[in-house]
Amino acid sequence: MTLSRFFPAWIVALLLLSSCATSPGGASRSGDSRTPAEVNTQLGMEYMREGMYEESLEKFKKALEQDPRLPTAHASVAILYEHLGKNDLADKHYRRAYDLKPDDPLILNNYGQYLCRAGRLDEADRMFSKALQDPLYRNPAVVLTNAGLCAEKRPDLDLAEKYFRQALDKDPAFPPALRQMVRITFAREQYLATRAYLQRLQAVAPLTAEFLWIAVRAESALGDNNASSSYALQLKNRFPESQEAQALVEWERDRRAR
Repeated sequence: MTLSRFFPAWIVALLLLSSCATSPGGASRSGDSRTPAEVNTQLGMEYMREGMYEESLEKFKKALEQDPRLPTAHASVAILYEHLGKNDLADKHYRRAYDLKPDDPLILNNYGQYLCRAGRLDEADRMFSKALQDPLYRNPAVVLTNAGLCAEKRPDLDLAEKYFRQALDKDPAFPPALRQMVRITFAREQYLATRAYLQRLQAVAPLTAEFLWIAVRAESALGDNNASSSYALQLKNRFPESQEAQALVEWERDRRAR
């Protein structure tokens, strides 16, 4: 189960960041050993997750008054400012967090995502590449998948596929990378590969309407009408009001008319 199935990208970035709150010197702190700035940063994260943005911003500003060199506070308030549409302030604080901890893979990944969303693709790729240089980072599949999504924006599907495959080398059951490989192989009419990635995806996450619809057409193209019909039934039963279910009805009508 992955965070991105339930939360938008900014919440995922926040949750990942809050999972490893560190002091400016890089040593993890817990319990009573946390500084007042770290406590306020954590409170700001919790308020942000609850949608209490004014309270969150107040805590982040307090944390930065207490310790202007706390990277986590800068990285967290950057996420909030971006969510609020204040991109100039977001950019300022993402950059400050990076300047303070230029080798922190969490900060690099979040900054890379921001740069990608801002269309600064080369800069984003450099951040992702730098994040991957940390051999101890526990989530390289996340960074590689983000790099692949950014490559798709160029658009460079070959580079994107390379990143997604590398992500799956790190974590063979990582749903976001599996989803992207399903999309890419289906778009390229590589239906056997689509089937394989769908099977791997289905083993770790329920198929959404999008992927059930892909499965219907991939199996039909492979000549397995039983499998295609099974996926079609699931799509109709689980997502009867979806655009994919409506497309399925039209697709079936066209096939009967041939």
